[in-house]
Amino acid sequence: MSSQLRAIYPGSFDPITNGHVFIAERAAALFEELYVSILVNPQKKSAFSIEERQEMAQEALSHLPNVRVNAFEGLLVDFMRQIQCRVVVRGLRALSDFEYEFQMAQMNRQLAPEIETLFIVTEARYSYLSSHAVKDVFRFGGAVQNMVPPGVYRRLRERFLPFRGTDRQE
Repeated sequence: MSSQLRAIYPGSFDPITNGHVFIAERAAALFEELYVSILVNPQKKSAFSIEERQEMAQEALSHLPNVRVNAFEGLLVDFMRQIQCRVVVRGLRALSDFEYEFQMAQMNRQLAPEIETLFIVTEARYSYLSSHAVKDVFRFGGAVQNMVPPGVYRRLRERFLPFRGTDRQE
């Protein structure tokens, strides 16, 4: 398959949210093959293991036949060369995301001039969503079932409810 018809949507996805799913759906409609690639970052303390994040993403994106979920470590551009991919997909929630994403796109372009970055703007209903916010809201008893896929919600309950004591979400 031509690398021009393949894209990568990288991130930590700790956990994947409905906003991530929305961006993946939009990107999957544009490319023949989309890699949702989870970054292995040993310096970052993740709530879920890389295997759990892959399982959650695979489950959440199972309705998209052209999406492959995998993991990588190291530089994104090196991984992209390995899988013969030239397009990075990044989601934008708000103007504040743009500055960081623009800097990353410029860095990737400096390291690998053949790499292009495609920004997809999310819908307003997802503009506030982040994995970090979902975990914090859930830990403090807030309702997040409409923010994440059902499998993610189940795993959040399994992971954090034993430590929380009460559940205002049911």
